[in-house]
Formats: sequence, structure tokens, C-alpha cells
Amino acid sequence: GDAVLADMEARAKEHGFPIVGRASGRYLELAARAIGAQRVMELGSGYGYSAYWFARAVGPTGSVVCTEGDADNAVRAEEYLTRAGLWDRVSYRVGDALTGFAQEEGEFDVVYCDVDKDGYPDCWRAARERVRVGGLYLCDNTIWDGRVADGTEREGRANGWTASIVEHNRLVAEDPCFVSSIVPIRDGILTALRIS
Repeated sequence: GDAVLADMEARAKEHGFPIVGRASGRYLELAARAIGAQRVMELGSGYGYSAYWFARAVGPTGSVVCTEGDADNAVRAEEYLTRAGLWDRVSYRVGDALTGFAQEEGEFDVVYCDVDKDGYPDCWRAARERVRVGGLYLCDNTIWDGRVADGTEREGRANGWTASIVEHNRLVAEDPCFVSSIVPIRDGILTALRIS
């Protein structure tokens, strides 16, 4: 698996593609294993880097459902995860993340969010009902280089994303059905445990 990870990381570096990296990946695996996760839903999957860690966590009988807008990334994910011996527990839905999520039935042990940041509040609204009691909602980039503290925005396409992340973080923090914390690994992984 390490050779596959190294190749995925090299691709990210070469193309400037945002992957969570090893420290975050290890944490995602730990969190999923800690609750005995068998069924994981990813909102925003790229070419399968985070799915690699979740697929390790759920084991041979588990499943990881991925969503990705770019069909080429789904093909790359199949190549990487097949090499890693994990593809048999992964499935990809190409298209809008929330559309793909709506097409899945039932509850999940883990819902992981890493879409474009303006989509964060809607992803939370869709996910909170679909996480089982005792399950986890996980979301990357919730510190956003510290911008969540001072409210500053990035220019260009990402303009407005800070406000969306702040809104998202507030919605999760204020939800009485979840106990949550932002774990300060890399760019902040919001971790919310459903308690009721």
C-alpha cells in the first residue's frame, strides 16, 4: 500500500491536487476504526486518497461509497485502489456529491465531507440525519489556514468559502444531537459524534 500512497502523493504534488495527506489519512482511519465503521460515505473523493484510509478501516466486509465530479478521477481511483488491494470495498458515483448521496439508502457509520467549501453547509444538512447514533460526521479544511478565526476570504473562485466554512462549523457545534470538536491536524478535521 505504501507504494500506491507514494504515487498518489506524487500526483497531488505534480498537479497541485488537494489531498488530505498521511497525518490526516491516518486520523480518518483511526476515527472510523474507533467506532467499528462498516459503511462510509464520502462527499468529494478526488482520485481516492481518503478512500484508501477508509477502505483500510472498514475491512474486507465493509464498503466506502465515493462521489466525484470528474470521471477521470474515478478511473484513477480504480487503478490506485486496485493496486492497493482495496477496490473491492469501494464504489464511485460520478457526479454531484449530494445527488449521489441521495441515491444511497439508509444510515452510515461515517459521512466524510471534502467538497468545494461553499457546499459545506448543505453537506452537513444532508449528512446529519444519515449518520447513525454512535457514528461520525467528519469534515476536512475546517480551520482553512486560520481564516475561520479572522473571517478573511481568498480571492477568485474560493471567495466566500470562509463564510461557508464558518457557518458549517457553527451549525455542527450548535447541534444538540452531536458532540463535536475541530481536531487541528493539518487544516482542521471537524469530528462530530452523533449521540442522539
